[in-house]
Amino acid sequence: MHKGIFITGTDTGVGKTYTAAGLLNALKKMGINACPMKPVETGCNIQKGKLIPQDAVTLINASGISEPLDVINPYRLRPPLAPSVAAEMEKTAIKKQKIFSAYRYLLNKYDITVVEGAGGIMTPVYKKYLFLDLIKDLGLPVIIVSKPVLGTINHTLLTIATARSRKINILGIIINHVCRIKKGAAERTNPEIIEYLGRVPVLGVIPYSKNPASPLTEKIFVRIAEKILSCL
Repeated sequence: MHKGIFITGTDTGVGKTYTAAGLLNALKKMGINACPMKPVETGCNIQKGKLIPQDAVTLINASGISEPLDVINPYRLRPPLAPSVAAEMEKTAIKKQKIFSAYRYLLNKYDITVVEGAGGIMTPVYKKYLFLDLIKDLGLPVIIVSKPVLGTINHTLLTIATARSRKINILGIIINHVCRIKKGAAERTNPEIIEYLGRVPVLGVIPYSKNPASPLTEKIFVRIAEKILSCL
């Protein structure tokens, strides 16, 4: 198969890592040889003198694969900021060719490579180079993760429009409950409005759960993964 998908979000804190981990676990259950990639991770903590990229580690654990961390996560930085800002503060040059090389290695080895960004689609990777540019250069279709709250229609449609401006293929939207909330009118109507105005399918709505591999969420992620595979 040798395909890739890119997980982006309408903002930071929408549950991109949770969603990517859920998809990786579902693909593994389906017998698909899937691998994660986190090109750049910021906000890494130091443990035993080393920077630990917690999101990348979460994705690796969900997939069950064994690869060098430097391939899965080529760049990790300590400041919890946009990658370009964190890199400038730490005097680190993020080179896109290093990311391309790691991605090509994984793409050729696995059925599906699930690449997770940082922040939203317009977050700068390094200087003026955005995740939007990285997605385009890698030639990946995107899945947009959004929250089911008031305001998500605007944020989701802006993300859709930005991706389309660069002719990036949008596979669909995943609406993720990042916290336990009472479902109101916005939460009930957002999926339908986003589908209608964005002309993009809502692949699924993930209920709040701390574990993406719990029985309920795993079933939902398997259904979403099946939809994604049918589009690749």
